[in-house]
Amino acid sequence: MSQSICHIEIDDSNLPAPTPEIEQERKVAIFDLLEDNSFELPAAAGKLDGPYRLSLAIRERRLVFDIDSDAGEDAAEFHLSLSPFRQVVKDYWQICESYFSAVKTLPPSQIEAIDMARRGIHNEGARVLQERLEGKAVVDHDTARRLFTLICVLHFGG
Repeated sequence: MSQSICHIEIDDSNLPAPTPEIEQERKVAIFDLLEDNSFELPAAAGKLDGPYRLSLAIRERRLVFDIDSDAGEDAAEFHLSLSPFRQVVKDYWQICESYFSAVKTLPPSQIEAIDMARRGIHNEGARVLQERLEGKAVVDHDTARRLFTLICVLHFGG
């Protein structure tokens, strides 16, 4: 599959050390993304076909997608404002904290209710990301969800 991400790097050099829960979220999102994703650069945005190597970072309060071909050639770079993500990221981490606490003490029915709310917020974050990527990159819903998780991980410290 050439229209995909084959490598992901998260530039968290300017961020505080992640909590164990955040590190786990990041590892799972990267693993799932590399297993199955759809990432395409429209002809106007990208010069090269995939598979792609993606580096995500926050620089000057902007989310940076730095995309190279698998051979290391520059394919595209774009910067997205973090403003549209702020509230949904905040909501996502609040529900995640509730979920992390719930799995330690609450019965399965209550954990399931929290997890359903978490999935709903996660879907909203994926939708916002797909809108923000319009004209820059085309991603399917599952890829957008996993990328949103990585944005949350970056945003947590940013």
